[in-house]
Amino acid sequence: MANIISDERRQNALGHLRGWMDDVPNKAIVKTFQFSDFKAAFAWMTQVALRAEQMNHHPEWSNVYNKVTVKLTTHDAGGVTSLDLELADYMEEAFAT
Repeated sequence: MANIISDERRQNALGHLRGWMDDVPNKAIVKTFQFSDFKAAFAWMTQVALRAEQMNHHPEWSNVYNKVTVKLTTHDAGGVTSLDLELADYMEEAFAT
């Protein structure tokens, strides 16, 4: 099981993860990604889902047309872990392509 990261590490990570916010009450980090249309949003979700499955670390997310809202937390650890940061980094990379 992954361990919760320190507040300092989380703040440093949020400093380089554009648009991600600290969701303190839910012990998570969150972001809404906006795409050109539904197909682009769904294609991105599919790409991220394949990576999440490889990591065995699955996001909480919702999709409405061209927007995907993501909440990352590691439930069994009770907060944000390095797995969440790794998945957020991957989401950013996939979004940039």
